[in-house]
Order: sequence, then C-alpha cells, then structure tokens
Amino acid sequence: MSIVLRPSRVWSNGESREGWSVRVSGERIEAAGPSLLGEETVDLAGATLLPGLIDAHSHLFLHPYDEVSWDDQVLKEPESYRTVRAVTHARAALRAGFTYLRDLGTEGAGYADVSLKRAIDEGLIEGPRLQIATRAIVATGSYGPARAAYRPDCCLPQGAEEASGVEEIVRAVRVQAAHGADWIKLYGDYRAGPHGETVPTFSQDEMKAAVDAAHDLGRPVSVHAGSDEGLRRAALAGADTIEHGYGGTRDTFALMAERNIAFLPTLAAAKAIAGYFGDPRNNVERSVKSFAHARASGVVIGCGSDAGVFAHGDNARELELMAAHGMSANEALVAATRVNAAILGVGHELGEIREGFLADLVAVDGDPSAEISALRRVRLVMKGGKAVAL
Repeated sequence: MSIVLRPSRVWSNGESREGWSVRVSGERIEAAGPSLLGEETVDLAGATLLPGLIDAHSHLFLHPYDEVSWDDQVLKEPESYRTVRAVTHARAALRAGFTYLRDLGTEGAGYADVSLKRAIDEGLIEGPRLQIATRAIVATGSYGPARAAYRPDCCLPQGAEEASGVEEIVRAVRVQAAHGADWIKLYGDYRAGPHGETVPTFSQDEMKAAVDAAHDLGRPVSVHAGSDEGLRRAALAGADTIEHGYGGTRDTFALMAERNIAFLPTLAAAKAIAGYFGDPRNNVERSVKSFAHARASGVVIGCGSDAGVFAHGDNARELELMAAHGMSANEALVAATRVNAAILGVGHELGEIREGFLADLVAVDGDPSAEISALRRVRLVMKGGKAVAL
C-alpha cells in the first residue's frame, strides 16, 4: 500500500520545497514532489517533513551523570540493568526523530550493544538503526574508573577494553570486530596526566597499527581526542572520524581536512558536564573555539551529541548549539542528515528525501530550517515506511 505524506513543506539537503508531498511504498520512498496521490494520505499541515535525523555519537548504555555518576554506572549497575535502560533510551531517541545512531561504546557493558542492535533489527523492540563500537579500546591504566581513586587491591571493571603495545591493541581490534563491532573506537588521549590533565595515551605506532588492523577488516575508526596532540596522532594514523577535539588548533584541523577526516564536536556534552560539575578546564569555551577552527579549516563536520552524558531523546540540543555557534540552521540540519549518512557509509539510501531511499522520515511542526528548535515539536516519525507510536 502506498502512503502519501502531505506536509506544508519538504526539506532535504538544504532545500525546502513548499507544497511538496512524499509517497512511501513499503520501506522506501517512491516519489517526492507536488500533487502526489496514494492509497492513503496523512495530512501534516503546518509541518516540515525531513529525512530521519542521525546522531553519530551516542552512548545508549549511559544516562545523565547528575542522576548517577559515570563511575557508579560502570561499577554498580549490572549489565542486565543497563541493557534494560538502553532499550528505553533507544526508544526515546527514535521518538525524538533520530532514526539512526552510531553508538560509540557500551562504557563497561561489554558486548551488550550487539544484542540491542539485533533486537531492534528483528523488531523485538523499538529503536533507531544502529552502528555499534562494542567495548572500545583504551590504553592500559588511562581510563576509568581511575585506579588511584580506589583501593589498590580492588578489581575494578573498566569502561573500555585495555591494551598496551602494538600486539595487544591489534588483538583487541580483531576481537571486537569478531564480536560484531561496526566501528572501532579508540581513546587517543584521556585525563591520565599527573594532575588529571588530558595527555595522549597511545603512541603513534600503536594508533597506526590499530587503524590499519581495523581497516584491513573493513571497519572504520573513531578516535576520542581532546588534546591537540591526540587529534594530530589520530589524523596521522588515518582515523575516519575524531570526536570532541576541544583542544584542537587550526593547523591540526587543517590536517584533518587535508586527510578528509570528519569531526564530531559534541558541543552538548561539554555544556551538560559544565552544568553538572562546573567547568574548571573551560571546556565549553574550548569546544566553541575548536568548532570555529574546524569550520574555518573546511573540515567535514557531522552531528554527534554524546547523548548519554545528557538525556536520550534530547539529542536535538547538539543541533541547537551548532546553530548557536556559527552554523546556520540549514547547515546543522544537513550535518545531521546527508553529512552523517555519508560519514556512516549509508548515504546511498539515507540522509535525503529521494526516490528509492529508505523511508526514514520525521515531521515537525514549524520550519526547523528557520528555527532549529522546531525539531523538538515532533509530529510524526517513520522508520522503514512504518509510523512510530509517539
């Protein structure tokens, strides 16, 4: 059966078309244009119809740190409990219009994201399409929960898999890929300095070996990097995306642009954490500055919020901050649709409203290309041609 969605306007790839409709047949878009007919019509007067939104940096197995600290989530919440929470988080994101997520690590919940993705794909639970990173990989002793904060005879679960040396990091890449990782996530730096400052944690050789091993297995690589040296090493190693980048300089962002490495700025995470705990390292200001450097350098910028640090379903706050700090609303929407689809390798069937593309769609009241906060007024979500109960 064909369904015609009739909004006030259709937005795709930076262009709004007044009076257009979209006809959906099965799981795909059959046509987009004026004066379309179908067996059923859904009236969306006053709304804008967009491609389903994509968040390229989320953590479904985390919830806001002002509810429970990150350490306590990793140390005290059983994996089974965290998985139940992840189910509710996935549903919240989908109902907010985010039909695709790249989930960048379970933060101590092992390979539970593999089963979460499977359950969504099999229709057992509601949720966005997922690309997952499973456990992620950190340098031994560099991540959390920090050993120095606990008894030395404690056996502390860690938020990611530890590795040291080329042999160990390559093995970790291969094991995580074998378990179902779509992406390999590396922590290129972390707060492991003597006074808690952010320092590089993998050597250039370790980073390069991990990236090469991942690419040999057909897995792209995401690198967490907050320091300029962390970004530089990730770029030289051939990472596919770099996350956060709060300490990045123009020269390093220029290197990223030269090597076509995408940047996910996670502005919302910096602001949320500052709201919870204060901002002694000025990460909000630094995140805004690095965002400006990335834009000036011509880096490909996607939309990645780091949801989990703050509430799932509130992913749109990243687009609001991107629009508040230099992007137009149109540019932010393109980042969360076509650009993210390209980053995730699904641009051939997602990220735009085009004939033959998957019918992942969201309708919001108002015009988000003029007022980005309209994204919060969700009226309809469709995934694979099926309407989601809101």
